[in-house]
Amino acid sequence: MPELKEPGPGRPIPPVNMRLGWTWIIILILIVAALGIGRMSQPTETSWQIFERDMLLRNAVEKLVVADERDVRVYLKKEFSEDPEFKESFRLGPFSGDKLNPGPHYYFSIGSVDSFERKLDEIQNDMNRSERVEVTYVSNTNIWFLIIPWVLPILLLVLLFRFYSGRTAGTAQGPPSVFNFGRSTARLQEEGSTSNVTFADVAGLEEAKFEVKEICDFLKDPVRYTRLGARIPKGIMIVGPPGTGKTLLAKAVAGEARVPFFSISGSEFVEMFVGVGASRVRDLFRRAKEKAPCIIFIDEIDAVGRTRARTGIFTGSNDERESTLNQLLTEMDGFGTNSGVIVLAATNRADVLDPALLRPGRFDRHIYLELPGLTERKAIFQVHLRKMKIAGDVDVDALAAQTPGFSGADIANICNEAALIAARATKDQIMRQDFMDAIDRVVAGLERKSKIITPREKKIIAFHESGHALASWFLPLMDPIMKVSIIPRGKTLGAAWYLPEEKQIRTFSEFTQRLSALLAGRAAEEVIFGEVSSGALDDLEKVTREAYTMIAWYGFNKRIGNVSFYDSTGRQEVSIQKPYSEETAMLMDQEVRKLVAEAYDRSVALMKEKRDLLVRLAGRLLTQEILERPELEKILGKREIPVTINEQAKVSSAA
Repeated sequence: MPELKEPGPGRPIPPVNMRLGWTWIIILILIVAALGIGRMSQPTETSWQIFERDMLLRNAVEKLVVADERDVRVYLKKEFSEDPEFKESFRLGPFSGDKLNPGPHYYFSIGSVDSFERKLDEIQNDMNRSERVEVTYVSNTNIWFLIIPWVLPILLLVLLFRFYSGRTAGTAQGPPSVFNFGRSTARLQEEGSTSNVTFADVAGLEEAKFEVKEICDFLKDPVRYTRLGARIPKGIMIVGPPGTGKTLLAKAVAGEARVPFFSISGSEFVEMFVGVGASRVRDLFRRAKEKAPCIIFIDEIDAVGRTRARTGIFTGSNDERESTLNQLLTEMDGFGTNSGVIVLAATNRADVLDPALLRPGRFDRHIYLELPGLTERKAIFQVHLRKMKIAGDVDVDALAAQTPGFSGADIANICNEAALIAARATKDQIMRQDFMDAIDRVVAGLERKSKIITPREKKIIAFHESGHALASWFLPLMDPIMKVSIIPRGKTLGAAWYLPEEKQIRTFSEFTQRLSALLAGRAAEEVIFGEVSSGALDDLEKVTREAYTMIAWYGFNKRIGNVSFYDSTGRQEVSIQKPYSEETAMLMDQEVRKLVAEAYDRSVALMKEKRDLLVRLAGRLLTQEILERPELEKILGKREIPVTINEQAKVSSAA
């Protein structure tokens, strides 16, 4: 068989048809070996009595072979193979089909050679025949005769397994095997197979694009920087909430840099076998050095880069993740040199990363992505809408104004949902209403038209949602309400849509008015029905979380003082005890209850003061189920509050 050479640079992997040819050859060898083993079948064991009665006395024995003075092997005469009676007697022994096997056909054990010879002579003397059965003696039986039938099939299976494993041992793209567990699973993109995403496809991340563009420029024209003594950054850490475009930015770098680009997920380093993660890190950087200059992109690096103190404090020993992290730290900034290898990493949990991983020399630059603002959302909408067939009534400014707090991934989902809604209605273009329905679908969920609601429940829901709308309308620091509905969506039985102002800071008054607005639904139920329902569960959850945030984080309580128990590093969870005493915890609980009670009392007072408007609003909701901003103005009057930037953009675009 020709030598199977390992694939490598300049020696491509054999095509599929060649591997199939080798497969058929090996299968043929297995078949031939199986046939040979069948011919080397072992003789059937018998006894002296059967041998004497059925073979020796019938003169059917051709010869006997005594092996190692223990076993007697019996060879039968071939002429008896044509006798039907003979074949019927021995059909389970020497016959394979209609032919007699070469033999030996039977064997039996003897106590001693002398006793065997004496019995054999006595029987042949009684038979009065001059023809004697030939008896030969052999010793030192060949052990290979017994071993080969067992070893040969196993050996062939091992060779077959080794052949297929060897086909993938030289490449990280093949399926895992016992021969390549330690190899990196990073996907390599080179010239001609790089990403087709460019910086033109990335909108709303101008500062981040400027940072990574410089890396691409450095790789394309290093002399421009090195002549002034600058060196290329070793690593760039991209941090941001989910959906803000971290992976998309990495794809754009792969498409713009025009250098080899390795991409891998942080979880791919960690396996169930000890040492595999560190081995894969070494193999990844070895491959990267061979392709330098190049870029390595590690997505979700927090899967392997968590702080080592957190894992060791409870286990008391190093684990596989810690060993992998140590190897990564060494490869990025150790005694070895990684000239021309840039590491690009992304995570949304930078607070849990090890400080040694984040320091300069490993990740020289940290790029922080945030949720896009109004202008950035408009640019993101424009990127997605240029590939869609939209109608003339679609206003990008209005869409951007109605999606505060949405990430780039959320906006992409809205555009796709709008296209699906339009296609479901067999429209030729995507209308403005399709985008409005898509926003409602993403924010509140799908309409549950089959949900069965009793008239009393519907009335309670109407007053509950009217309470939220009324409080948001008359509390001056609350975000403006745009729509209220009592149609069940997702897990909610009713919903109110707001247009929050994009602020960086909020005052104590804004927080307290938000608490009152959240509790206004339950307050309306108490004012109208004299009792409350379980429909305020989500409101109470938000109120409790926000009240504790005000007191424990922002220092909005005089009794607690200007202290904050917020931990921006994310390492507080490894602490055995809380960062405050039990007395402080009890005081915080008391102040939270007091804060919530005051907010609820304000809501009840507002509902009693505006009871007539509350009843009118709920009655209109019961008949129409959905009320937009113009209809709210007809019932509640014009909101005498300065419009926000988002609201102004929406109103001007609608005009």
